[in-house]
Amino acid sequence: MPEPTDWTPPNGSWASSAARRRNMQAIRSRDTQPERLIRRLVHANGLRYRVAARPLPDLRRTADLVFRPTKVAVFIDGCYWHGCPEHYVAPKTNPGYWSDKVARNMARDRDTDKRLAEAGWLVLRFWEHQDSGACALTIVDTVRERRRDLTG
Repeated sequence: MPEPTDWTPPNGSWASSAARRRNMQAIRSRDTQPERLIRRLVHANGLRYRVAARPLPDLRRTADLVFRPTKVAVFIDGCYWHGCPEHYVAPKTNPGYWSDKVARNMARDRDTDKRLAEAGWLVLRFWEHQDSGACALTIVDTVRERRRDLTG
């Protein structure tokens, strides 16, 4: 359920129109194309992981890929929803609500990073527009390095 705002459209919905509401509801929160591609590449390199899992059981936030033994949490952030400095464009319709929502998402991302780091996790964040091969290589190298450090 969307969070309340000071502005409510005439129809009482958080969306500016029924069509916009359907469009926004259709946007995937997991299993996006960049996520699936990166997962496939990481898996092809022999690594296994949890998908859309909570790194910390008491923290109601999920990472896109979770490597529990090495404590690596991977997030593939959407440019719009997480405020990419290169691609985020404020919406023209109901800009106050959506810009505030993206700002809250960004603040939550920073808080998640901090909490996971305090618990000994390494957080890797990538933008959806980044090269999937390069992202996968970074993930594979990082997990393997942490695995070596754990085994001595």
